[in-house]
Amino acid sequence: MLTLFTNAQVYSPGFLGRKDVLTGGHTILAVADHIVPPQGTAVHTVDCTDLWLVPGLIDSHIHITGGGGEGGPVSRMPELQLSMMLEAGVTTVIGCLGTDGITRTVESVLMKVKTLREQGVSAWMYTGAYQVPPPTITGDVMKDIILFEEIIGVGEVAISDHRSSVPSVAELARIAAQARVAGMIGGKTGIVNLHMGDAHDPFRPIHDVVKHSQLGYKQFLPTHCNRNHYIFEDAKEYGKKGYVDITTSSYPYYPDEEIKPSRALKLLLESSVPLQHITFTSDACGSLPGFDPVTGQLVKLEMGLPSSNLREVKDAVAVEGVPLEKALQPVTSNPADILKLQRKGHIREGFDADLLLLDKDFTIVKLMANGKMMIG
Repeated sequence: MLTLFTNAQVYSPGFLGRKDVLTGGHTILAVADHIVPPQGTAVHTVDCTDLWLVPGLIDSHIHITGGGGEGGPVSRMPELQLSMMLEAGVTTVIGCLGTDGITRTVESVLMKVKTLREQGVSAWMYTGAYQVPPPTITGDVMKDIILFEEIIGVGEVAISDHRSSVPSVAELARIAAQARVAGMIGGKTGIVNLHMGDAHDPFRPIHDVVKHSQLGYKQFLPTHCNRNHYIFEDAKEYGKKGYVDITTSSYPYYPDEEIKPSRALKLLLESSVPLQHITFTSDACGSLPGFDPVTGQLVKLEMGLPSSNLREVKDAVAVEGVPLEKALQPVTSNPADILKLQRKGHIREGFDADLLLLDKDFTIVKLMANGKMMIG
């Protein structure tokens, strides 16, 4: 059966105006002012009058098998459930390991990716974890990226953090170089997703790698760049050269420390950071720990949800005055383009039918993933 969305205000994420969108199988078949389906074909028509049709959201940093563990076994977070994605308007995720790359394995992330795909959504993953050398499936970062279609890069490797392995410049450069070459061979992004900690001058390890190697800033995707005021100030300059990922789920748990993501987007744009360099991710199912600055002891632990991305897109528009077509890019076209997720992140003919229908209050009316209606 074909599905025809009629009279929608379409954001691709760029604003296309009032359009009809026809889908069939997994694919967007046509985007036009008025579409007349082929005669004799079963068509399900969705009237989208006064509604926005946008790409299904991409959350490119989720601990899909659960994260945490900094407070002992009881602090382990649960794995991602499909319902968490759908309720958030998310149709594509990138899974990763975090602090615990010991009792949680890359193999388990791979199987969760396969599970999510069988459930109808799209999923990829990073090999590795906080630790250096990174845990892998084959024992080699390059082999993991080249041989497993689901693996697109390395992460989440921790730097500038008391939980990191404190990798040297040479170690970090080697991981990035291996990921880059593996990405070239395997047709992947080959990027290194970096956990940014609370240390001052947090981007220094990346600057040093770029200075002492042939690698560029866009070989890295640093996340948690809004975790405190001084890292965010550095991000305003760093983002002019490389990518900046803003974590959405940690707000409002740490309002005195974090820069609210919707506000961060506006401030980055005002600082002349290219919009195409900015992404939003939820860090969902990972722990959001708070540590005593004197003793280093864990004093607070929260868990975020994928729904934080849509919330911050809404606030970027409604509170910060960012145009919707710009507010959508950090959760649609930007991660798709940066991570080379083919056929994702845009409403275009030939792309995957990942479509999110919203009312003007950002309430989800319908959600389609890979051509299958998941909500509505």
